[in-house]
Amino acid sequence: MRVALVNPPWSYDGSIYFGCRSPHLPLELGYGRAMLERSGHEVLLADGHLLGQTMQQVADEVAAFAPEMTVIATAPTYLFWRCAPPELRVPAEFLRVLNGRGGLTVAVGPHGSATPAATLRKLGVDIVVRGECEEVVAVLADREDRSGIEGISFFKDGDLQSPGPANASGFADHAPLRWPDEWIARLGHHHHRFDRQPDGPGAEVEASRGCPYDCSFCAKIDYRDSYRRRNLDLLLEEIDGLIAQGVTYLYFVDEIFLPQRPLLEALVERPVSFGVQTRIDLWKPDLIELLGKAGCVSIEAGIESLTREGREALAKRCRLETEDLVALLIKARQHVPFVQGNLIGVAEDDPALVEYWRDHLQKHGVWANKPVPLYPYPSSPSYRALWGEPDDFAWERAHDYYLTAFQGFSDIQDDKPVPLRELEEPCCNHL
Repeated sequence: MRVALVNPPWSYDGSIYFGCRSPHLPLELGYGRAMLERSGHEVLLADGHLLGQTMQQVADEVAAFAPEMTVIATAPTYLFWRCAPPELRVPAEFLRVLNGRGGLTVAVGPHGSATPAATLRKLGVDIVVRGECEEVVAVLADREDRSGIEGISFFKDGDLQSPGPANASGFADHAPLRWPDEWIARLGHHHHRFDRQPDGPGAEVEASRGCPYDCSFCAKIDYRDSYRRRNLDLLLEEIDGLIAQGVTYLYFVDEIFLPQRPLLEALVERPVSFGVQTRIDLWKPDLIELLGKAGCVSIEAGIESLTREGREALAKRCRLETEDLVALLIKARQHVPFVQGNLIGVAEDDPALVEYWRDHLQKHGVWANKPVPLYPYPSSPSYRALWGEPDDFAWERAHDYYLTAFQGFSDIQDDKPVPLRELEEPCCNHL
């Protein structure tokens, strides 16, 4: 089968989108391509965002390939599935411009995972994949009869069909990803790096997937949930391939980069810097020191609250006191050039106490951002605590709540993000 895998050219005007706007490697599509090609399928991997193409150029490239199946991502790479743009205007616009020239159409991403019926209707695709997508896409290409394939949703005679649970990938034995030299050369952005200007291409990799914690704000219930660790030999082979292509910086997209001494010791021997997102309370001082020696130059540490009460409200399951967390962050800053204590606005927190600890951290070189409002993504426990299981209007409900409940937003958002229906009106088939 001829299969097109598409990451569209993203735009974020008016969006509440929290993630980075720069291009990143579409890891989920890269894994999918490897699995499809291993089964003998012919694959086009198109990334309009990375290559700076217009929507028309990407659609025409896909149409010229004459695919029998086209897969469109609804979030810009696995790195941002937990904080995806809520609106579906970009993939919907791609499908509109493609205009039926892509064969069977399949959407992959957090939207179809949490709200399959709404995503099918808005995009007008034939199938959505629920959960992690790479293995399911390969199965879709292998089988003509798709009625019993688990981890997908589709309409049949007007009724939603969703056989089996959402898919959780095996992941551990995923083959090393390979990317075109042209793509790597274009990756001038070093994600979440602030200590220096890029001195070569940056790239994204995964050492693990999922997280053993269930913090209330984290959007992962329907995908990338259970914790799995990548086979170290395969991971290092992928990293070595990227270094050979000139990559000087890696960003681990892991939901939680847990201490793994063998990986850190292997990275000590490799000429590459890297960044991670983690929980500082899970690191011992000796491993923090090894993390720095291994080349870590950026840590985004999920503190979320600087009070015990706030952390308990967020279900952090953190055993350390604020003083201990602050000491670990300061310890990390002694070995890593940039350390962030990531903060969320929590009603239980005393603003004066938060500002005291923020000032203390900043005096020691640790960046603690002003607490940002919590967006209740449909795949988060916070959404389900407010409204129960997501329905067809879950994204609209979360969006309206967010815009109504808060007057200020994060530094990278518009002063006043646009309502979801207004964002999607020009291009989505509404419910």
